[in-house]
Amino acid sequence: MRDKKPILFLVFFVFIFMVVILLQEKDTLFNLAPTPRLQPGHSAPDFAFPGLDGKTVRLADYKGKVVFLNIWATWCPPCREEMPSMERLYKELKGQDFEILAVSIDGSGTKAVATFVREYGLSFPVLLDPTGTTKSLYGTTGVPESFIINREGLIEQIMIGPMDWATPDVVRFFRDLIQKR
Repeated sequence: MRDKKPILFLVFFVFIFMVVILLQEKDTLFNLAPTPRLQPGHSAPDFAFPGLDGKTVRLADYKGKVVFLNIWATWCPPCREEMPSMERLYKELKGQDFEILAVSIDGSGTKAVATFVREYGLSFPVLLDPTGTTKSLYGTTGVPESFIINREGLIEQIMIGPMDWATPDVVRFFRDLIQKR
């Protein structure tokens, strides 16, 4: 009688391979109407989310300003990496028709986000989206993702992944966008 270990190993390997493929495709398998990915030049979809203070903030409230919209989560190491540079950028440009809106997708809610904001000393508005509305509105695929929105409400740039937002080149980019009329 032949050894069945190689056959069992092959069946197990194929099973694991199929599970991995299905997990990678889960968004398209279970979402019959996937959200198209936004591109520069598209209008930034409006939203309304509560801030840590409980007051609702709408993107439309900032029309006429340059908005740096950052989608993030407290459990995301790259998000933690970029937050200090976002705070430096905010302090540099605050009061110059510029705003940062950091939308947390944490399902755990206010407590975890408020603790994070205190720990990192963040002074820009942090909003709560525990149900993942931004994913369907903006077609995000992960965190962090950032959308730079011009005064007219159009997306100028989309950045996927962390970045040092306080470099001289980045600050100059935002200053130029703010001065553009």
